[in-house]
Amino acid sequence: MIKFQNVAKSFRKVRVLDDISLEIGLSERVALIGSNGAGKTTLIRCLLGEYTFDGQVTISGRDPRQERTAVLGAIGFVPQLPPPLKMPVAQLIDFSAALCGTDPADIHALAKRLGLDLDPILARPFVKLSGGMKQKLLIAIALGRDAKVLVMDEPAANLDPEARKIFFELLAERQEDVTMLISSHRLNEVSALVNRVIEMDMGKVVLDDRVADDVSLSGQFACRISIKRSEPAFAKAMGAWNFRDLGNGQEWEGVVPGPDRLRFMGMTSRYVGLISDYSLHEAGDAGQAVRGRATPV
Repeated sequence: MIKFQNVAKSFRKVRVLDDISLEIGLSERVALIGSNGAGKTTLIRCLLGEYTFDGQVTISGRDPRQERTAVLGAIGFVPQLPPPLKMPVAQLIDFSAALCGTDPADIHALAKRLGLDLDPILARPFVKLSGGMKQKLLIAIALGRDAKVLVMDEPAANLDPEARKIFFELLAERQEDVTMLISSHRLNEVSALVNRVIEMDMGKVVLDDRVADDVSLSGQFACRISIKRSEPAFAKAMGAWNFRDLGNGQEWEGVVPGPDRLRFMGMTSRYVGLISDYSLHEAGDAGQAVRGRATPV
């Protein structure tokens, strides 16, 4: 569905994307993680045809620069920052629905599920809405279209806890028939939904971790984690996963069930500032190791 071939992008001689090559298939649900400045948003903007760049990007075989209208009409997109549109809400909904042949009633229904009653704000300019209202409406528009590709850049950033919960429930309802690319700082938030994690750092892919569909329920991953200092909250979290303290609360070792690997990674991402080193590999297969330093997610 999505293919990046040797994609590179520079701003004022600063290389923001450095020779990215990736393929994302149908029904893959990808978490794109990394610190601020890692290149996540730039990669997404190249995917949407917003930037010129070196290399090639295609979505279902189409070039988003050369066939932008056709490509964008088949994508559900939620931006990190809402655009400053002065268009009234009702007009925005009708325009978006017409662009991809969607019934506006579907967008209204999705907005209502997210806790946004559209009737009182239909005449209000989009730009005058609160941050949470804008995000809920953009999500309803993106999910309201019959798109096979969903691209979301920090989509839950402005959502209240209840709307965030419902949003991920809506995504889960679509997970079997769409390709998802979700940029997020919170791996723990999306770990239950995705089946692949791509981590970027300084414009490069530093981790591409697939959770294979053939990972059996009995599959296990051996894990070892080092932290900079002893921390009671981390010790409690490790205890919940039955990890062993190897010394002074700073070295931990344990086994993670295969199907729970991403959930475990999401949990440990909350302690990224504390972790100095980790290793994770399939038990009995050192060749499948994932090892790294602490990187903000």
